[in-house]
Amino acid sequence: MRKTMAAVSLVVAVGLLTGCGGGAAEGPGGGAAGTPDASPTAGKPEGSGEGRAKGGDTSYEVTIEVGGTGSTMVMYSLDDSKTETVTLPWKKTATITPVGAEKEVGRLVIVTPGTVSDGNGMLTAASCTITVNGQRVADNGNGKIPKPCSYKLK
Repeated sequence: MRKTMAAVSLVVAVGLLTGCGGGAAEGPGGGAAGTPDASPTAGKPEGSGEGRAKGGDTSYEVTIEVGGTGSTMVMYSLDDSKTETVTLPWKKTATITPVGAEKEVGRLVIVTPGTVSDGNGMLTAASCTITVNGQRVADNGNGKIPKPCSYKLK
């Protein structure tokens, strides 16, 4: 019985170590050494919209905004993640410094606006924008594109 348990433990340990690391060495493009990076976005800025903040250990001033009138529910991930009912127009600014793995893989900033009443009394998506260091990097077309605004700081 002890030999069986030892063998099973060894197999599990080897499986975990193999899954956690090892394999082919990575080259500069993120793929295996000697192979080209297959990522279609390699070398391109992350997120939607024009531009990207620059710098390695840089702090970013990030502002998320939701436009419209009245009040709506807003979900966001900035310096913290929250869902709250806000009075429009609304904005929140935070200074974000990527740490650890965020320097390599990036840090996602997202704002999901709720609905607002348009001029005809119909519900429509509220507008949202994300600005990084004073430059607009994402928006939802003044609410015409029914999607959240998101951007990856990297």
